[in-house]
Amino acid sequence: MDAMSQADSAPLSSSEGEAAPSFDARLARLEKIVSALEKGDMELESAIECYKEGVVLLRACRGLLEGFRAQVEELTREAEGGSVPYGDDPDVRG
Repeated sequence: MDAMSQADSAPLSSSEGEAAPSFDARLARLEKIVSALEKGDMELESAIECYKEGVVLLRACRGLLEGFRAQVEELTREAEGGSVPYGDDPDVRG
């Protein structure tokens, strides 16, 4: 059996007209690859191809997570900045 059938799915890719796969789709594909590799019944060449695809997916997931983290930090800063009371606020005890 080849690497793609062993990993139980076609590789995720996006052509120019398609939207890029979501984080969840990439993670699900990565989990399938890991599961297939952990079984240990693949031929070496197939395992190497799956491993390569897994590395690409892992890097993409890490990059997306970094972007999400930056968005959360920015939103948090904006929210904290928006909730700072003005100096003469009678409800603020200081």
